[in-house]
Amino acid sequence: MRAVYFIVIMLAALVPAKHALHMFQQNRYELERFSSWVMDNIEGGARRAIIPAAVITVVALACMKLSVTNVLFFCIVIGAVLAAVLILRERKAVYIKPLVYSDRVKRQILVLTVLYVLIQLWLLFRFRRFNLWLMLALSYFGPWLLIYPMALITAPVEKRVNQSFVNDAKRILREHDDLIKIGITGSYGKTTTKNIMYALLSEQFNTLITPASYNTPMGITRTIREMLKPIHQVFVCEMGADHTGDITYLMEFVQPSIGAVTSIGPQHLSTFGSQENIIKEKMQEIELLPPDGFGVLNIDNEFIRNYEIQSPVERVTYGLHNEADYMAKDITYSPSGMKFTVLYHGEEHPMETHLLGELNVLNILCSIAVARRLGIEWEAIRRGVRQMKQVEHRLEQRIINGRMFIDDAFNSNPSGSAMALDVLAMMPGRRVIVTPGMIELGEQQDEINREFGARMKDRADDVILVGEHQTKAIYEGLKLSGFDMDHVSVVDKVTEAFDIVYRITTPADTILLENDLPDAFNR
Repeated sequence: MRAVYFIVIMLAALVPAKHALHMFQQNRYELERFSSWVMDNIEGGARRAIIPAAVITVVALACMKLSVTNVLFFCIVIGAVLAAVLILRERKAVYIKPLVYSDRVKRQILVLTVLYVLIQLWLLFRFRRFNLWLMLALSYFGPWLLIYPMALITAPVEKRVNQSFVNDAKRILREHDDLIKIGITGSYGKTTTKNIMYALLSEQFNTLITPASYNTPMGITRTIREMLKPIHQVFVCEMGADHTGDITYLMEFVQPSIGAVTSIGPQHLSTFGSQENIIKEKMQEIELLPPDGFGVLNIDNEFIRNYEIQSPVERVTYGLHNEADYMAKDITYSPSGMKFTVLYHGEEHPMETHLLGELNVLNILCSIAVARRLGIEWEAIRRGVRQMKQVEHRLEQRIINGRMFIDDAFNSNPSGSAMALDVLAMMPGRRVIVTPGMIELGEQQDEINREFGARMKDRADDVILVGEHQTKAIYEGLKLSGFDMDHVSVVDKVTEAFDIVYRITTPADTILLENDLPDAFNR
């Protein structure tokens, strides 16, 4: 019977272990972030653990009364039921971003399994009633606790593996000595700008960009090792940062000759610690360029505008509302996109694009500045702007089941969400917004989400909030603004939000999807 019980408690731990690894992965394999997430979600975790905890408590009480043999039998039955319920529930679960079984995760699974097996075997061979109860409790709660020793054990291995990959990427870059390298950073706008830049530079150069949001050291390393070929003439590298020193490291790694800063805002305040740290770190993109480098700056951003750059490197500015080298005027919207005119040193260049929103005009201006630096003619630029595709999940217009959606589901931020609401306000028919709000904004998060809610008045007709906990501040903002609360719905899951959308809208209406939180933050 002991062997049967061991198999049962192994099965009962499968789903909790998967969930723990999943959340550890979504928190970038960082124990500090993982611990913060656990503390932020302890209320929801406690609610989900009520039934298992109650069952385990009953088992504990039974252990005090029953014989060891009866306790073992009782634990086998309870453990088997727990394992079956968890596994069946998991088979029905739908994740926004599923666990990726990378080589790193496979190594973590191995270490986690060894730790769990050793502890459970030790308890089993001690064979006491209390130990049998403890084994059952560990099957549900143990994997979450074992994440910590597992991470500490695997950290040296992961560091060596990662460094070997980085060194190989640096070697490949050195071999491409004539490669034009462009770095892009910003609190927001960098991924869209990267894609726009690719469209323009590809008119003349064989260009490689970091795909999706591969903006971390390992994402960039993977791009270089797997995708960079001798035929490539330009490499556009998105550089992300959520800690002090991240951009400094990436600049030393990639060593671009052209750098662009799209924006600076309160993104990742919880890890940067202060807005001043964010500003200084992002501006390293310009300050660490070589003496013959070239910087491109969004002068509309007050943090960039007011920063004193400690470098003589040549640079240009772009903007809509402040005097800049590259500006735009006469912006008009339609369901098919935008038209506007670029102003450059007294010249006027008309443009049209499928993209939407003033932020995308800024992103286009940034890309134009780089394209002109590399000698691309205005006619080729105009063609690239006209032909470029909408960027996935960034104010992307999509028809889904006969409804018009504006998909702005990727990583919402204060400026982007405000612009998305302005775009929604210009659309015909009933206007609906579906959102779980914004995250990783530190102490300012509630206030920013409250302002986000207040801004929805007169821009949206119906609001659907996903996740009661993280949307409380948005709900408060809506109420304070005088929004008709009869047209506000709060749901637990995105699927419930879509049920409401299809019930209250027609093909003549517009639905804005603003942000799509990963499972770690969707609560």
